[in-house]
Amino acid sequence: MTLFILKRLAQIIPVTLGVTLVVFLIMQMIPGDPAIILAGEGASTETVEELRENLGLNKPLYVQYGEYVNDLLHGDMGHSLKNKQPVLEEIATRLPITIELAFYSILITIVLGLIAGIISAIRPYSIIDASFMVVALLGISLPSFWLGILLMYVFSVQLQWLPVAGWDSAKHIILPAITLGAGGAAIVARMTRSSMLDVVNQDYIRTAKAKGLKGYVIIAKHALRNALIPVITVVGLQFGSLLGGTVLVESVFAVNGLGRMIVDAIRTRDIPVVQGGVLVASLIFVVINLAVDIMYRLFNKRIDLN
Repeated sequence: MTLFILKRLAQIIPVTLGVTLVVFLIMQMIPGDPAIILAGEGASTETVEELRENLGLNKPLYVQYGEYVNDLLHGDMGHSLKNKQPVLEEIATRLPITIELAFYSILITIVLGLIAGIISAIRPYSIIDASFMVVALLGISLPSFWLGILLMYVFSVQLQWLPVAGWDSAKHIILPAITLGAGGAAIVARMTRSSMLDVVNQDYIRTAKAKGLKGYVIIAKHALRNALIPVITVVGLQFGSLLGGTVLVESVFAVNGLGRMIVDAIRTRDIPVVQGGVLVASLIFVVINLAVDIMYRLFNKRIDLN
């Protein structure tokens, strides 16, 4: 286990370099000049050129990238081209909001997904099973931004039960979390149902029934534990995708998280902010994948991680 964790941690270095290089090159290919955007459309050519020189945008791309990597090695993600604030400080301000949103969303994903999947597996091909799977199919099919707007219209505009946007109280969390977690819950429900149906037909489940064990004991202690192994993979991937999904959801609900910060930075060609935000999100995704692999071992001792 220890050797496996060390190997995976060592893989973070090339992954990080790859992410920084890809994001850097993509930002260079996006139309628009950061200097013109910052100086304004009416700025003179001399002003724009002076601004480009001050920002280091006139340097060759390999020099710009090399300086960025060197700064990263010293714990410096640079400064925002727009407001001159350190990128690390902006991320530190926005990241807790995104993590909180992702946490509540994954909680909805796990709870609703497992409950729906287990009930569907216990009553396969029944009306309840069909109803849950239809709802799950809708959850997978509906785009998150459309679902967010629909929930906002129903619960905020029509019923006026919940606030439209913002992140100031517990009520502000409900709609964004449901919007972000609905698709994941649908995927988890379908995966849980499929895994449970495979497990409940195994010999050890029949043996447990023959011993006279109660149904909920068989489901919780024997069936669910073995069925959770593929579900863990889905949950881990869903948590990673939630970080990407926050880009749309935070924009729809005006939540000042990491995703919205990246979107605003792309619009203004604020390259250091985009690079820093995507890098942090990528590192979180890598760490989550490592945690998922470790959980494999905890749920099934027969899995060799080395």
